[in-house]
Amino acid sequence: MPYDPEKDVVLKKWKCDETGLMVSINQYGESEAKVQIGPRILLKKDGSERAPAKAGRLTIEDLMWLYDIIDEVKEELTKLASPH
Repeated sequence: MPYDPEKDVVLKKWKCDETGLMVSINQYGESEAKVQIGPRILLKKDGSERAPAKAGRLTIEDLMWLYDIIDEVKEELTKLASPH
């Protein structure tokens, strides 16, 4: 079965203003919701957004931000998780 972009839904997302790192909860069709780290959205000098880039290696700023939001991410994912 081919990939269908209409079935790929972002349920919740967070963005680090300092580093441009994105964290999101995504779900494809009826599958289990999962956390995605990345991409990274950086700003051009004029303030507009550049094309998304891979998250790559995380800086200490990325890690500290992730640490700050991880409980909220965990809560949201737990709400969306189907009972096993």
